[in-house]
Amino acid sequence: MIDPSHPIAELLRKDKRYEFDAYVFVFEALNYAQNVLGMGAECPTEPPARVGQETGIPEAPERHVSGQELCEAIRRFALEQFGYMAKTVLASWGIHDTSDFGEIVFNLIRIGQMRKTSEDSREDFDGVYDFDTAFRQEFKITPSE
Repeated sequence: MIDPSHPIAELLRKDKRYEFDAYVFVFEALNYAQNVLGMGAECPTEPPARVGQETGIPEAPERHVSGQELCEAIRRFALEQFGYMAKTVLASWGIHDTSDFGEIVFNLIRIGQMRKTSEDSREDFDGVYDFDTAFRQEFKITPSE
């Protein structure tokens, strides 16, 4: 169970469009994009919306993944994790198109759990791909002889 004082818990109370698992999945897909697919380039990001405790340690540049790159990483990760059920699983969490990924990411930015560059916008996630096409896998049954 999530700590009720965690910013994501408050977000889930205020915005009921997406399940907790949708937020976790986007974090996992970002990690997949950076560490498995090698997406992202080092660049400065804006300070988080909510600042936690200051450590006095300068922050290293982060590897930034664009909205379009993240959408593609999410597509690949979903197919890898859920196969033919990817679209159904995402829908069960409230995700029906790439704009929903943008809503989730920008919700996380607002509560200081993700960062963006000055060039990033919520609209970067709009219409990146069609879910019906993106999550359809070729499936063939070969009869045994």
